[in-house]
Amino acid sequence: MGRFVFIGFILFLFILLDWYTFHGMAGLFTNGRHQRLFRVAYLGLSISTYVFLVAVMYLFYTGQMVHRTEMANFMNGFVFAVFVSKLLFCSILVLQDGVRALLGGYQYMQSYILDSPEKEVFMPERRKFVTTAGTFVAALPFFTMLYGITRGKYQYTVEKVVIESPDLPEAFDGFTVVQISDIHAGSFDNKEKVMAGVQKINALNPDLVCFTGDLVNAEKEEILPYIDVFGAIKAKYGKYAVLGNHDYYGSYDRNNPEATKAYYEEYFQSYKKMGFELMNNTHTTLTLEGQNIHLVGVENWGAGNWFPKKGDLDLATAGIPSGDFSILMSHDPTHWEQKVLSNNHPVQLTLSGHTHGFQFGFQMPGFKWSPAQYRYKQWSGLYNQDNKYLYVNRGFGFLGFPGRVGMWPEITLIELKKGKRTDATL
Repeated sequence: MGRFVFIGFILFLFILLDWYTFHGMAGLFTNGRHQRLFRVAYLGLSISTYVFLVAVMYLFYTGQMVHRTEMANFMNGFVFAVFVSKLLFCSILVLQDGVRALLGGYQYMQSYILDSPEKEVFMPERRKFVTTAGTFVAALPFFTMLYGITRGKYQYTVEKVVIESPDLPEAFDGFTVVQISDIHAGSFDNKEKVMAGVQKINALNPDLVCFTGDLVNAEKEEILPYIDVFGAIKAKYGKYAVLGNHDYYGSYDRNNPEATKAYYEEYFQSYKKMGFELMNNTHTTLTLEGQNIHLVGVENWGAGNWFPKKGDLDLATAGIPSGDFSILMSHDPTHWEQKVLSNNHPVQLTLSGHTHGFQFGFQMPGFKWSPAQYRYKQWSGLYNQDNKYLYVNRGFGFLGFPGRVGMWPEITLIELKKGKRTDATL
């Protein structure tokens, strides 16, 4: 029953936005021919949207969205783009109509007080330039989101970062680490385009590859079509991974320890087949020319009550000599400020993901913006406090909205350098 109520609410909301948008935009077309063209175009857009909406709901509720197709993702993204654009347009229209209602009410009260013989509510007509401006404002996210769902989601971008630390051994000066995060294999719809991202990774010839969690959206089967793709990633000194919050969302009986164990034993086999060593609250030591650094991995730990808190940093760092250089893989960046900075064992570099940069925003030299910054203090890029660094990767895949706008999928190339101690804080 609840499912049908939800579907009914969504359809009602779409119809309400449709009706309001249609009547709002219709006022822009006074010429008879233009009116007919507008009605035909609007009707075609609306019919397409409703067909896509019903199809997407059907695919979700029948479980056919575990392995996506390009058409399924396009329909999902198109419906979302139309919804956001109409919601934005209607918001502007509501503001304008609110002002019109206030002016009309004022005129009526004025005529009533002055005992005018014609006590009629005077409603000013909508300002055409406001409606026109609202149309352009609404069109901008619509077309940018169309780009995001057709091209942006596979527009892999390499971000190069240099990390300097006085604790880094000389032998590791110039050592390179590629970080990827948030693969979300269940959202992919084109193996060739995903492989293009993997080829970009291999072109960097990294010493080490670190994957910081969320291999799937929910179900372990989502990664199966892409095992050969991510298995093709190459690194001189190994590929390592940790779990993210979505890696715990699979369908299994959580009250049955045997069922849980069987589920994860099968799931973890996928990491082995791809050549990744999964690090659940443990560490490994890398040695060059007799000198060591340590790679630490923890299970997911997220602030608040939304996400699992399975990460155990004390257990993962046990046995690491004090003062040795360590790299921590921890999926959720909130772990850094709440646990890592205050931990007794210093971790010089933490690699996280999780935020996706909300898959929408702007980036330019010296400036970046995304709705993610209102949810996460550390949401994208490099942060430094007391010579302890955090890098937050925007993610390799996508989730929910099947696209990316401005916050393109990221491959991070980190070069480690022997440096002097500073007190800079970002």
